[in-house]
Amino acid sequence: MSITRLYLVRHSETLVNREYRYIGTRDDPLSAHGETQAIQLAEALSELPIAAIYSSPLQRAYHTALSIAAPHSLEVQKVDDLRECDFGRWEGLSRAEVLESSPEDSQRLREWEQNTTTAPPSGESFETLQQRVCIAVERLAHAHPDQAIVLVSHVGPIKVLLSAALGASLSSAFRIFLDPATISVVDWRDAAHATVRLVNSHAHLGWQQARWMK
Repeated sequence: MSITRLYLVRHSETLVNREYRYIGTRDDPLSAHGETQAIQLAEALSELPIAAIYSSPLQRAYHTALSIAAPHSLEVQKVDDLRECDFGRWEGLSRAEVLESSPEDSQRLREWEQNTTTAPPSGESFETLQQRVCIAVERLAHAHPDQAIVLVSHVGPIKVLLSAALGASLSSAFRIFLDPATISVVDWRDAAHATVRLVNSHAHLGWQQARWMK
């Protein structure tokens, strides 16, 4: 059975990321610091044998991917199913703002944090998110047997993919923290036969840049 190595890259920082807001399908650009992080990602991945680079179509991911692709002289291929979870009416809000917005939203948020079939109002559940991401990854892995590829995506898609690779309950995604511009690595045979090699590595950014260190 062939193996495809997946370098899973969370996009570099946007200004809204600093405020821990639900960005979702909003198309926010990278911050100045995010542009620097994209260069650091490119340097970290420049010496690796990478066959292809795929990205969410949202510009924060795509522009991160462009930096990574340059040293390899590869084209960035957009994959719509790598886009972030749709947070519906919660997009642009922080958790605290959702809790304060209405009793209904407060109750829905608490349900969403415990039940992967619950979706934000007019949004997408984690169960639906995982289904579309895993289908996309299966397709890409089939196209690149025994090769390494880079997938530049968002916190939600990467967390649900890691849960699938670990064979863990999808609710485990709520217990995984991923910083902007970090790298996770999965050796993918299929969803039932995957090996997680690395999670949330920010070695290329420096230890002191990790948000959990502050």
